[in-house]
Amino acid sequence: GAAVQWLRDELMLIKDAKESEELALKVEDTCEAYVVPAFTGLGAPYWDQYARGVIVGLTRGVNRNHIVRATLEGIAYQVMDVTGVMEDDLKMPIRSIKVDGGASANNFLMQFQADILDKSVERPECVETTALGAAYLAGLCVGYWKDKNEVIKNREINKVFHSRMDKEKRDRLIDGWKKAVEKAKA
Repeated sequence: GAAVQWLRDELMLIKDAKESEELALKVEDTCEAYVVPAFTGLGAPYWDQYARGVIVGLTRGVNRNHIVRATLEGIAYQVMDVTGVMEDDLKMPIRSIKVDGGASANNFLMQFQADILDKSVERPECVETTALGAAYLAGLCVGYWKDKNEVIKNREINKVFHSRMDKEKRDRLIDGWKKAVEKAKA
């Protein structure tokens, strides 16, 4: 979310979060530009508090749409990094991820997330799950629902995104991301 706010409030490349999807879809790729939105350092798996955000791969052909797209992709790459650590810790693959929050409303981001993870990405009907979760917990506490299984049955799926990217392209993009992250490190 902070990366999209940065595009809107600091760079003024978009008027609102929804416009980020529109602009990202106007180009086929990022022209090999990468945005590492490490505004306050890099978390897992890098743990570098002194890292800073970077834009790498700029050429004369890179325009506003490419930077917006690269920023959205940067969010997905960061999720990929964390998912990889989780799989290593679990010693098993994660087959799908469930998303929520404002960024999950962005279809471009969710499709790219599925593509770069090579996993399905499941978006619920209600993306404000923090508030919904609090309501469910309150309902469980007062006996409105008898158990968590009853709550789980209430979950409605809005859309499931499936990977459509071939392995060669995925590997090339991930390699570019890793090189960009190295440039961001302190």
